[in-house]
This record gives sequence, C-alpha cells and structure tokens, in this order.
Amino acid sequence: MLDPQAQALMQLMIDKGVPPVHTMTPEEARASYRSRRAFTQPDAPEVFKVEDKLVSANGVSVAVRVYHPHAAPSHSTLPGLVYLHGGGWTIGDLDTHDVLCRSLCLQAGIVVVAVDYRMGPEHKFPAAYDDSVAAFNWTVAHAASLGIDASRIAIGGDSAGGNLAAAACLGLRGQSVQPAFQLLIYPATIMWQDTTSYHANGKGYMLTKESIAYYTENYLRNREDAKDWRASPQLADSHAGLPPAFVMTAGFDPLRDEGLMYADALSKAGVSSQYICFERQIHGFITMGRVMQEANTAVSVCASALKANLHR
Repeated sequence: MLDPQAQALMQLMIDKGVPPVHTMTPEEARASYRSRRAFTQPDAPEVFKVEDKLVSANGVSVAVRVYHPHAAPSHSTLPGLVYLHGGGWTIGDLDTHDVLCRSLCLQAGIVVVAVDYRMGPEHKFPAAYDDSVAAFNWTVAHAASLGIDASRIAIGGDSAGGNLAAAACLGLRGQSVQPAFQLLIYPATIMWQDTTSYHANGKGYMLTKESIAYYTENYLRNREDAKDWRASPQLADSHAGLPPAFVMTAGFDPLRDEGLMYADALSKAGVSSQYICFERQIHGFITMGRVMQEANTAVSVCASALKANLHR
C-alpha cells in the first residue's frame, strides 16, 4: 500500500496543476523543484558552521558547501561525507538538498561536503561524473583544513546523486585514498532500464517513464553512453574491492529494482552491502520530511549507517 501521506502529496500536486517535469524546459524544471522545497522540507536545523568553497579541477570550478556539526570544536578531525544531490543530472542544487545535508551532518556527527556538480543539458556526460570524482579528491586533499579524517570520507547521494556516488567509487578504486563508505539512496544504476519496477511504477508515482527519459536524454550524449559504467555502474566488469555500501530504495519507485540489483552485485563481489526498501514510499521522498513522516525515519536510518561505518 502506498503511504497515505505520499498519496496526499501527489494529489495536491495534481490539484495545484504542477506540470510534469518532462513538459518543462530545464530552467523551468529547476525553478519548480526549488520552489516546492519550502512546502515539502522541514525547517533547516542549525549546524555549527557552513562554508561555501570552490573546487577547481580540469579547468572547471565547482561550488561546494561544507557543513560542520556541533561536535566539530571538540574534535581535531571528524569523518566526512561528500554528498551529491539528486535531480536527474538536470535539476537540483546546493539549496534543494540543504536540509538533508544539515540533518545528516548533525545526526551522524560528520562534516558534509555538498557538491554543485555540472548538469545537463548544458554539460553532458561525463561532466557530472568528473566533478564528483574531483570533489572527492579535493576533500581528501583539503581534509586537514576542513577538520576531516581523510581515511574516513564517505561518498553518497540520492537518485542521480546515488548514480554518481556509485560510479565515483568505481572510478576511485585502486587510488591511495578511496571512499570509506558509499551511501546510495534510490540510486539510478542502469540507463534505459527494463526492470519490473520500471514498468510497474513508471506512471502515477511522481517519477515517470517520461521524466526518466527526459533526464537521461538531458545527461547522455547518445545511447552509447548508457553502456559506459560511469553512466551505468551496474554494467561495470567487476564490483570487487569497492567500499562498504548502504543502499536504500522505495517500493513505488521505478528505480527500486536497479537499486536492489546493485546491492546484490556488490554482495556477490564480496563487498559488505546493506539494503533496505521503504515499501510504501515514492521516489524522492527522503527530502519531504515536512509532509511525510517516513522521510525523517529514512534520514535517521541513513545517518545511523554513516555513523556505524565511519565512527571507528
């Protein structure tokens, strides 16, 4: 059964005439997504300190926002999390995921580095992937000044951000400092998917087949890109040697099955992997804690996973 609170939100969007994302220009879709957050997201909790910085790599500058928890002054270093926001590689920014990053920072007692990576259609694949890897490497290089323990930096994200986090872990494999943990919240793991959940949940539950096609086409240069593991982490030749993972999905999400497939691929490759599905939920629910109680539970579950794997 669909969570009644999720049902009520979707009905409200219909009643208010919010147009489907695939009918909007990227600029319109970004503005619409940004404006909805005041209604669906909880109030932003106070953290100890927030800093806006720039990551420069490959001739590109990418904005990051660093959140420090209240525990920061009493610790020389804390674990870190490089966080990549969702939004189909097309929408979303530092502000749309500000509340989630603050909550993870406080509840897990970690420094969070949120990344404003380049998006499509202006910046095609693999720009977002390149920025994600660059942001992780920048965080490692600046760990001391950020108050982060370089050996305990996780990478994570939701939806498109989960895709980028999973791909970054593959790309960083074998590097001297790799992510210590990966937090994958309803990640996209295979482009142009053909799963049971894609067909069962691809209409009527916020994220639709049409919107998935819209996002994918905005991001990829062509269909060939879908076969690249940087776009479809599920298709990597091997998933061995990757960081421990926590994968979370939603029962009424078209992406549910590919999240489970990825958790299974990690487990089969000998990677420590935990999986949980919020059976009554829709895609994108974790940022909707003002209108969905289970969203706040999900944030706490993710924070607990970060805490358990990084505070050692």
